[in-house]
Amino acid sequence: MPVSLAPRPPRPLVEQLRRSQIYRDYEKAFRETTGLPLALRGKGNFNLPHHGDPNENPFCALMAGTNHTCASCLQQQQKVEDAAGASLKTLRCAVGLCDSAVPVRVGDDLVAFLQTGQILLRKPTAAQVRRLTGLLRRYGVETDLPRFAEAFGRSRVVSPKQYQSILQLLTIFAQHLGTLSNQLAVQEEAREAPAIGRARAYITEHHAEEMSLTQVATAVNMSAFYFCKSFRKATGLTFTDYVARVRVEKVKELLLNPNKRVSEAAYEAGFQSLSQFNRVFRRVAGEPPSAYRGKLG
Repeated sequence: MPVSLAPRPPRPLVEQLRRSQIYRDYEKAFRETTGLPLALRGKGNFNLPHHGDPNENPFCALMAGTNHTCASCLQQQQKVEDAAGASLKTLRCAVGLCDSAVPVRVGDDLVAFLQTGQILLRKPTAAQVRRLTGLLRRYGVETDLPRFAEAFGRSRVVSPKQYQSILQLLTIFAQHLGTLSNQLAVQEEAREAPAIGRARAYITEHHAEEMSLTQVATAVNMSAFYFCKSFRKATGLTFTDYVARVRVEKVKELLLNPNKRVSEAAYEAGFQSLSQFNRVFRRVAGEPPSAYRGKLG
């Protein structure tokens, strides 16, 4: 039976990514270099990702302030996520502002999005301003039209070529975050319950052996039922998923030795068959083990 490796729920993992040093360093550099907002948000989290961001578009900030206009922006966010499920997508809202989302994947699993934008790809035209005015009137902000129009005029204009380069940087970083996601998934969190920390340590120590959920629960003095619920809540992964990821990370470590055969690494890490190993490795790492070994040179 195929092993499901989808990290559910994804939010704990997304929070770990946000707190990671690599993300914080990249976020700071991205903001300072581009002047654009940047958000890392979990799948299905339909809020306004840039609201309150120091680099938020001033027009978008006003749009977020009233019920009708905010609802319109939220609908746009859902469209962006729906479009970006497979790859980078850029969508324009009704007034021509672009927002882009880059999926972050752990193997085949979509866990988050990197999002930026709120920019214009060319200076506003008279026709665009007329559309803006009509839209705002429909939303009932007639008395604030001058303020909205002035804020829209301060929107950042980025050339299509420059914007594509920015999005390429995000795409590369999303790939790094995908790799980091799997590493974080198997690292101990300092704030978690001591029993879960002991369970992680037990799994790491005994990864090469056959092990069951009941066996690990007994080792940390918990009932199997309570351990199952607690472990998934703490890690965002099922017990089976977590053990698989620990073993994949061990295989990656073993393959740093150029003399180590892939099959040897698989069995040393605790996989019981090559077919199981190949299937799990591809799902977790997003590529077959042979392709991963090839990248190591």
